[in-house]
Amino acid sequence: MSDKSSIRYILTLSIPIFFANLAIPLVGIVDTALMGNMSDQSYLTATSIASSFFSLVFWSFGFLRMGTVGLVSQSFGRNDYKSILNIVFRNLLFVISISILLILFQKQLLNLCLIFFDLSIDTKNKFNEYFNIRIYSSLFELTIYIVVGLFIGLQKTKISSLAIGLLSILNILFSTILVLKFNLNIKGVAYGTLLATGITSFLFLFYIFYYLRKYVPFNFNLEEIINTSKLKNLLEINLNIFLRTILLTFSFFWFTYLGGRIGEEFIAANTILINLIFLSAFILDAYAFSTEGIVGYSIGRKNKLLFIKIVKNSFILSSLTGILISLFYLFFKNSFIDFMTDIENIRDISYQYSFWVVLLPFVSSFCYQLDGIFIGASQTQELRNAMFVSVIIHLISSFMLVEGFGNQGLWISLTIFLILRALTLTFYFNRIYFKI
Repeated sequence: MSDKSSIRYILTLSIPIFFANLAIPLVGIVDTALMGNMSDQSYLTATSIASSFFSLVFWSFGFLRMGTVGLVSQSFGRNDYKSILNIVFRNLLFVISISILLILFQKQLLNLCLIFFDLSIDTKNKFNEYFNIRIYSSLFELTIYIVVGLFIGLQKTKISSLAIGLLSILNILFSTILVLKFNLNIKGVAYGTLLATGITSFLFLFYIFYYLRKYVPFNFNLEEIINTSKLKNLLEINLNIFLRTILLTFSFFWFTYLGGRIGEEFIAANTILINLIFLSAFILDAYAFSTEGIVGYSIGRKNKLLFIKIVKNSFILSSLTGILISLFYLFFKNSFIDFMTDIENIRDISYQYSFWVVLLPFVSSFCYQLDGIFIGASQTQELRNAMFVSVIIHLISSFMLVEGFGNQGLWISLTIFLILRALTLTFYFNRIYFKI
C-alpha cells in the first residue's frame, strides 16, 4: 500500500465516522442550548454536572468499545469469525452485569456525586430528576459501545457510523420534542437519551447477529464463551482500559469540580466551551477510530510496512484537520456560544475564555491519534500507565494553577494534560513496532 493509497483508505474509513461522530457532541450542544435558554441558570448547571457524572460512569466502561476493536480486528486479520462471535457474547455478559449493578446502587452513586458539589436546593432537585431517569439507559448505552467496537474492528465503519448517527439524531429529536412541545424541561432531556439509546441498541444488536450469521453458525456455546484463558485475556485488556478511562473521565469531572469551586456560573460557562472541545475531539477521533481497526489488522497479518504507513499518514491527516478546526473556531466560536445560552453573564464569561477552544483542537490531535494506535494494538497496559502519569501531574498542576489564576489556570492545566497524554504514549511507542 503506497502513501497515497493509505491516505485514501484512512479517509474512506474515517469520513463516515467523521459525520457520525459530529452528531455525538451536537447532542450535548443541543441539550445545553435547550437548558441554557431557559433563563434559569440552575437548569444548565444541573444538566452540566449530571452529564459530566454520567460521562465519568459510562466512559469508564469504554473498554467495551476499545477492547472489542483490538480483539475483533486481530481476529479479523486471522479470518476467525467464530472468535469474533464469542467476543460479542462475552462483552454482552459484561454489559448485563454492569448495568444491573449501576441500577442497584443508583442511590449511592447519586449521593457520591452530590458530595463534590455545593449546589443550591433548586439545582440539586433538577439534578436528581435527570439522574433518576438517565441511570436506566445504562444497559442500552453500554450495548452501543459493543456495536460500534465490533464494526470498527471489522473495518465496516459505515455501519458503526450509522449506529452513532441514528443514536444522536434520535436523541436530539426526542429531547427537543419533549422539552419544547411537552414542557418536560430537564426530564425531557433525560427521557430523550433513554428512548434514543433503547431504540438504537435493539436495532443494531439484532443486526450484529444477522451480519455474523453469514460467516459463522449462530451457536451460543457457554463453555467457549467463558473459556478461562480467553476470559483472562479479556479481563486483563478490559481492566487496563477501564482504569485508563476512569482516570481520563475523572480528569474532566475534576475540571467541572474545580469550576464549581470558582462559582456555579463558571460551571455553566465552561460547559459551553467544553462542548466545543468535545465537538473537535469527536471529529478528530474519526481518524483514531479508523486507525484502530487497521493497526489491529496489520498486527494480525504481521505487516510492519502497513503499520508504519498507516501511523504516519493518520498523524498527518489528524493534525491538519486539527488546524482547520482551530481556524473555524477562531471565526465562529462566539456564534456557538450565543446559540447555547441567552444568559448574559454566562455569555460574557464564555467569551472571556473562548481562546482555548481555538488552541486545543490542534494540540489535542496527537494524543487522540496515539490512543487509537495503542487501542488497535491492544497495548492497554501502556495506555493505563501513560494516563496515570498524565492525570497525577494534571491534578497537581490544576489545583495550583486554579489557586493562582482562577478559571484561566483551569484551562491552562487542561492544555498541559492533553500534551502530557501525547508525550507519555510516545515514550511507549516502540513496544508496538517490535510486537509485529
